[in-house]
Amino acid sequence: MKSTELTIRAPAVAGMFYPGDPEECGMAVRELFSSAGPPVPGAWIGALVPHAGWVYSGQIATGAIASVKNAQPAPDIIVVFGAVHTVGGIGYGALDDHDAWQLPGRLMTIAHEAQRQLLSAVPLLRVDPRVHRREHAIEVVVPLLQQAWGDTPVLPIAVPPVEIAAKLGHDIARALQKMGTRAVFIASSDLTHYGPNFGITPAGEGQSALDWATQNDRALLEKIEKCLDHEIVAETQGNRSACGGGAIAAMLGACIEMGAKGSRILRHSNSYEVLPSGRAESFVGYASAVVG
Repeated sequence: MKSTELTIRAPAVAGMFYPGDPEECGMAVRELFSSAGPPVPGAWIGALVPHAGWVYSGQIATGAIASVKNAQPAPDIIVVFGAVHTVGGIGYGALDDHDAWQLPGRLMTIAHEAQRQLLSAVPLLRVDPRVHRREHAIEVVVPLLQQAWGDTPVLPIAVPPVEIAAKLGHDIARALQKMGTRAVFIASSDLTHYGPNFGITPAGEGQSALDWATQNDRALLEKIEKCLDHEIVAETQGNRSACGGGAIAAMLGACIEMGAKGSRILRHSNSYEVLPSGRAESFVGYASAVVG
């Protein structure tokens, strides 16, 4: 007899990237949204958000999320395309098999019916819980999404930086349209990881390093602004300008399939600029963008 007990994914980085205590987590989320500024008006259906510790990138992420929420107040599901940090060698969009995810003080409801139908309609998707077990890219942004859209079901999809990423986004959006499911699309990715901690030091350290990394980010951000979804993975892999090139490409592909015409970069910074300490040596770039 099949067990009816729910399977719950435990948080991987609560208490590290964001507060693990429910009360502290809720307070931090509310403060991030209150300090993010007013939403940017537009017919936005998707966004790029960073996934570092909230102290570094939370405010950058909430500005984009609030802008999409303002444009799409009641979607049926939130599709989150996330970077893949913990499992290598996959060539597909990876879905999770848990019933829900545990987060501080609440659960994340997974969009199971949409997931079931997409698995039949989109060959580039597979269920692979290994990819989600210790991954932080999607987890870190979910409490922010819940603040915006409450208990709207989330569909977490980990996307490696592979050539099929943009097509995956198009295929998912097309299938959701046929299902009559209204979705918003979020890509979770940080930008250039610079310094000896990441094995990339072409401009040494200090201001020259910051300038180099900023330009490296901007080359990618220009492609995002132009919605060049099929060029994103090659750009990020060739120039090491994002950890989630596949996630970005999939989000742009989905938004283009839904009729998006362009995007707008809202914020661009890096961990050193947010919390400067000593000489700029190792740091990570962050940006937010809205697409519509």
